[in-house]
Parts: sequence; structure tokens; C-alpha cells
Amino acid sequence: MSGGKKETVLDLGKFIDKGVRVKLSGGREVTGILKGFDQLLNLVLDECLEFLRDAEDPLRITDQTRDLGLIVCRGTSVMVVSGLDGMEEVANPFLPAEGKLDMGEAGAA
Repeated sequence: MSGGKKETVLDLGKFIDKGVRVKLSGGREVTGILKGFDQLLNLVLDECLEFLRDAEDPLRITDQTRDLGLIVCRGTSVMVVSGLDGMEEVANPFLPAEGKLDMGEAGAA
């Protein structure tokens, strides 16, 4: 082992005072302004919004939000951190297109 400075794979310093989206263990997702972090990936987020889950399908995130304000996310529950700049939702390419038969239906006909 070298006695040099440890480097982390994730450089969160570039996201300070910028919008981030954080996925937490248990399925919760929040967005907010990153105000601070430490080596254990504990995060401080300001102006935080939580995206609520669908009551019928708990794995699906809705567009409904809940204002949380200033929060601290424990590093042990942080799964994904991504910047909001340049982030957009895309269609799932693995879902069958409307009006097209899937391979199982085509073989049965």
C-alpha cells in the first residue's frame, strides 16, 4: 500500500451547489441541491423533493413529489447519485411496441 492520498471513484465535489438525483435503498428517490458529503457517502441535500411511489405498483415512481427541505442521506442507503443536468427520461426499448405481436403470439398463430 502506498502512503499517498486515497482517491475515490466518485468525485462528488463537482456536484456541490448543483442539482442531483439520489436513489436510495428501499426504492426511494430524491432530488435536491448537494450541499456537502463525506468519505462515507453521507450526503446533505437542500431544497429536497421526494418522488412518491405508485400505490398500486410500489416499484413505479410517479411524478408526484413531497417537499422535504434540508436532509441528510446516510451513505449506507445511497445507491446512485447522478447530476440533474443532461438527465432525461427515455422510452424502454424492451417493451413491445403498440400494435406489434411479440414472438410468443406470432408462433401460436
